[in-house]
Amino acid sequence: MGIGLMAVAGVLLLGAGIMILVINLGRSRGAAGTIDQIQTYGYVAEAAGGSEDGAARRPLDSLAGRLGDFAARRTSRFGEAQIREKLISAGMYGTTPRKILGYQVMSSIVFVLLTLWLVPAMGGSIYLAIVAALVMTAAGWYAPVYYVELKRRSRMDKIDKQLPDMIDLLVVTIEAGLGILASMRVASETMSDPLGQELRLTLQEQRMGLSVNQAIESLGRRADATNMRIFVRALTQGERLGISIGATMRNLSVEMRKRRRAAAEERAQKMPIKMLFPLIFCIFPALFVVILTPMIINIIDALA
Repeated sequence: MGIGLMAVAGVLLLGAGIMILVINLGRSRGAAGTIDQIQTYGYVAEAAGGSEDGAARRPLDSLAGRLGDFAARRTSRFGEAQIREKLISAGMYGTTPRKILGYQVMSSIVFVLLTLWLVPAMGGSIYLAIVAALVMTAAGWYAPVYYVELKRRSRMDKIDKQLPDMIDLLVVTIEAGLGILASMRVASETMSDPLGQELRLTLQEQRMGLSVNQAIESLGRRADATNMRIFVRALTQGERLGISIGATMRNLSVEMRKRRRAAAEERAQKMPIKMLFPLIFCIFPALFVVILTPMIINIIDALA
């Protein structure tokens, strides 16, 4: 039975290789992918440098896109809007939601084939192989989404850390006589990515017809970090109420510094709890072995 499963896995892997070869030989280099990206992400396609030629040269991306289109047309539960929001927050502007769906299908198939090959090869039974294949199917399905979520969290953390420095720069430039857009342009040229990239996208949206408030609110939707929400809320409310932007930014800078200090104190207070696991399970047993072993040997010798 194990040999039969290995033969089936080999046939499926061979078929997948032939499919990739046929797709690479027959793919077209049209502009349909670029048009779909523009319709999906709007203004961010140019700023993100969405290289369709580079994507077409990657066979996995091409295969994932075709599988995603095929699967999306045959399911009604594909949450394309939710995945698109996560991709935008993660800064993956060159990736479409259907490509992520294609990667989900591909990773599920690969995980199942590897499981059906490894479990019998290691001497496992057919029932164990089936159960492991079901578990690995679920793992393969959620792996691409989890990867996007990890990138999103990492990017939001970086934006949170960069934002106080950006607000200090806005305070200096606004008090020097520049407007909010000119100050954001200076900050976009000074700050590194990902915050600098988001500022450049905001300025690009404003140049293409959005008002200042709409562009800033769009920035808050893309970079949905804690400090960014506070910044966007303060800026939009200041614009609506006619409050001085310089005073608003200075007060916001003080608030951001307080939040950063509070976050550092919170992390410092969590350290003793985080140190318990390595102390109890790694360091204390080694110390007990070193300290108590000679005593135990002497006691055994004395009793003997």
